[in-house]
Amino acid sequence: MSGGGSTTVSNNHWPVDGGYGYDGYDDEGGHGGGEAVPRRRWPRRLRRTVVVLLAVVLIGGAATYGWAWSKLNTEVDLSKVEDRPPKGEGTNYLIVASDSRDGLSQQDKKSLHTGSAEGRRTDSMMLLHTGAHGTTMMSLPRDSWVTLPPFTYPMTGKRPGPSKNKLNAAFSLGGPDLLVRTIEYNTGLRIDHYAEIGFAGFVNVVDSVGGVRMCLDKPIEDEKSGANLRRGCQTLDGRQALAFVRQRHQEANGDLGRSQNQQKFLSALAKQAARPGQALVPWKVFPTVGAGLDTLIVDKDMDLRTLMSMFEAMRGVSSGDGSRLNVPVARTDFATSKGSAVKWDEKRAKRLFARLRNDQPVGS
Repeated sequence: MSGGGSTTVSNNHWPVDGGYGYDGYDDEGGHGGGEAVPRRRWPRRLRRTVVVLLAVVLIGGAATYGWAWSKLNTEVDLSKVEDRPPKGEGTNYLIVASDSRDGLSQQDKKSLHTGSAEGRRTDSMMLLHTGAHGTTMMSLPRDSWVTLPPFTYPMTGKRPGPSKNKLNAAFSLGGPDLLVRTIEYNTGLRIDHYAEIGFAGFVNVVDSVGGVRMCLDKPIEDEKSGANLRRGCQTLDGRQALAFVRQRHQEANGDLGRSQNQQKFLSALAKQAARPGQALVPWKVFPTVGAGLDTLIVDKDMDLRTLMSMFEAMRGVSSGDGSRLNVPVARTDFATSKGSAVKWDEKRAKRLFARLRNDQPVGS
């Protein structure tokens, strides 16, 4: 090659198979006649590598789907819930974090500060609405003072009339069925899908994605939850994350402050798990999916595609495509026969529920 001149490449300088080649035609479609225009050909080895990688991804994805589907616990039947409100616009998911200790050893319970209570109760509840205007993640404080509707208790066959109680009592007394019925009864919103995860599943999911980065505006020390976190940005492992989302004694707004922390953390967790390096690699997908499915309980109509849609909606909130809010509250120290409770602002709450039912923007 000489400066300022042109370089002519003959066909003999390019390998016929692999690399670059010349097909015998000029760039006008004629045969011969003009300067040869090299045409890119991938080497055979590179082509084979690409095909193999695509096959691995496709087969790995199919295998992961089938394996995960076999592990999904679809024990909640929403079709059995009584007196349901009509379906509105968009989709409503009820996401419940329970305090189930299933899967935890005695040492785990001690290190995670979970206590040893049997059974399962709600530790937090969120209603996730998706529709034409993005996603709304709304927390329902577990101490909300609500009406428990008439319900036939499976163990006794008794059916008491409506009664006032805290929202988490619905779950304790009648499990997911009564919880869904109570939320629908008090909000007028139809729950389309249900997802519940226990302590062990939560910790495992966080650890399987390598922890979740959170930025705290103040240090947190809470003996009951075991939280001992410094101020500033840090990556929380499963144990630290569980303590963070459970603590409320340092929050000025108590349960409402804790709900905001839970929303922020779940959005960050969904964003972390959806990173390309995490979500597209089969050997990383298996432990992540398995960690959650071990203690995940969903409704019978929840397939993996719907579950991933819910997960993607949660991630979208973290990316700004939606709103995080609490149900409007009038008082957080409302005196009741069941102790101090959270009293909703009925007028504002009713307006919010109507906007969600009609899939209208709710603001933030």
